[in-house]
Amino acid sequence: MSLLQRERDVIVNNEYVDKFDFEEIESFIKNAPKELFISHHFKKRDRLLVQPRGGFPTYKKMFALYEEFMKADIDVLPLTVDSNTRLNDYAMSKKMLALSEENEMDMLNGYPLVTHGYRTTRKMITHFNKPVSLRHGTPDARLLVETALGSGIFEIEGGPITYMLPYSKNFPLDKAFLYWKYVDKVCAKYSQLNEPINRESFGPLTATLVPPCVVIVIQIVEMLLSLEEGVKSFSVSFSQNGSMMQDIVTSNVIKKLSRFYADKLGYSDTVINLVYHQWMGAFPRNKELSDSLINTNTVIAAMVRADKIIIKTRDEAFGIPTMQCNAQSVANTKYTLRTLKGLPVVHDEEEEANLEAEVISIMDAVLSDHADTLWRKVFNSIRSGIIDVPFSPHIINKNEVITIRDDNGNIRIIDKGKLPISDKCFAYEKSKVNLPPTQTEVINKIIHDIGAML
Repeated sequence: MSLLQRERDVIVNNEYVDKFDFEEIESFIKNAPKELFISHHFKKRDRLLVQPRGGFPTYKKMFALYEEFMKADIDVLPLTVDSNTRLNDYAMSKKMLALSEENEMDMLNGYPLVTHGYRTTRKMITHFNKPVSLRHGTPDARLLVETALGSGIFEIEGGPITYMLPYSKNFPLDKAFLYWKYVDKVCAKYSQLNEPINRESFGPLTATLVPPCVVIVIQIVEMLLSLEEGVKSFSVSFSQNGSMMQDIVTSNVIKKLSRFYADKLGYSDTVINLVYHQWMGAFPRNKELSDSLINTNTVIAAMVRADKIIIKTRDEAFGIPTMQCNAQSVANTKYTLRTLKGLPVVHDEEEEANLEAEVISIMDAVLSDHADTLWRKVFNSIRSGIIDVPFSPHIINKNEVITIRDDNGNIRIIDKGKLPISDKCFAYEKSKVNLPPTQTEVINKIIHDIGAML
C-alpha cells in the first residue's frame, strides 16, 4: 500500500461519514460519462461556460435548485458547502442538517457534502449529468474533496494561498500547503482513469484593491503546485477590478505567463483555462443597478475571452438568493453572451509590458528562494512580503502593499512594501495617480475605491 493510500485511509476514517469504498469510487470515475467532467467541456472551446454559486442544506432543496438551473440552460452546476463543513466541524453540520430537515428551515448556509455523503450526493449529480464545481473556502479540504470526487464532482476550487489569505487569521499556512498537496495528489490519481479532474484557483482573493501583479503571481504559483503533483487541467482566475481595460490587460498577461511558467517547469501537456469572476466587492442595494453591473461583467468576460464566468445575482447585497433569482441570473447572462458577436481583440502594449515585468520580477524572487521545495519557496515569499495581499486577515501576511485607483479605475500601487518590482515599474504605477494632498484624504479615497460599485 502506498504512503498516499495509507494517509487516505486515515482521512476517511471519520465518525461522521459512511465507510469509503475506494475500489467502487475508482470504478465509478473510470466509467463516468464525459459530460460530468468540465475538462471535457473546456476542450471544445466553443463557448463561454456560465456557472453561478449556490448551495442549500437539504438534498431536497439542492435538487430543486439544480432543477431551476437546468431550466435556465446552465453549463456548470455549483455546489457551495456550508461554513461548518468549511471549518471541518462535521458534528455541527450534522446537527444543523437534522434541524433543517425537521423544521423545513435552512439552518446552514450551504450544502453539507460530507454529512450527506458521496453515495447520496452522487444520485443527484448523475441525475442531472452536468459538470459540478465544488466551492468551499476550506483550509483542510482533504475529506471534503474525497467526498466530492466520490460524488461525481470533478472540478475542485481552491488552494493553500487563495483559500487561506482571504479567509483565515491563524490557520497555519505550512499545514495548508501540505493538505492541498494531498488534494492535488488525489485529483491527479483519479485524472488517470477518465477525463482530467480540473483544479481551479480562487483569483479574487480579498477583493479589496489587490494589484493585478499579485493576483497573477498567486495564480501561477498555485497552478505550479498542482501541476507538480500531476494535475493536467487547471484554471487560473481573476475578478472584475473596476476597469475594463485593466481586466483585459490582466487577462492577456495571465494567459501568457501561466503558459510560460508551466512550459518552463516542464508541464507543457497541461491544459490551462481562464475563469472570470463577476464583481466580488460590495454590491449596490438597488437591484436594477445590480442587474447593470452583472451585465457589464458579462461583457468584460466575453472581451477577455474567458473559458468560464462565475456569476452573481441581483440579490447579492441582501444575502443568499432565491433559487428563482439565481436561475434568472443564469438565463440573463446566457442571453447577453448570445448577443455579443464579433468583439475585437484588444491590447494595451504599454500596460501589458509593465504588468508582465512586475509579475516576472516577483516570480524570479519566489523561484530564487533558498528553500528546496516549491511550496517552501512560496511560503517563505509570503512570510517575507515578496507576495503580499492587501487587507488579508492572516497573521503571516505583511499587509504593507498599499493601492489606490487612478482616474480610469485602474488599481495602482502607491506603496510597494517588499514587492520586488523594479523602480521603473513602481514609478510607472505612481505616475498614473494624482494622490490627494493629505493622508486622511488618501485613506478616505482608498475606502471609497474598495466600494467602487456602490
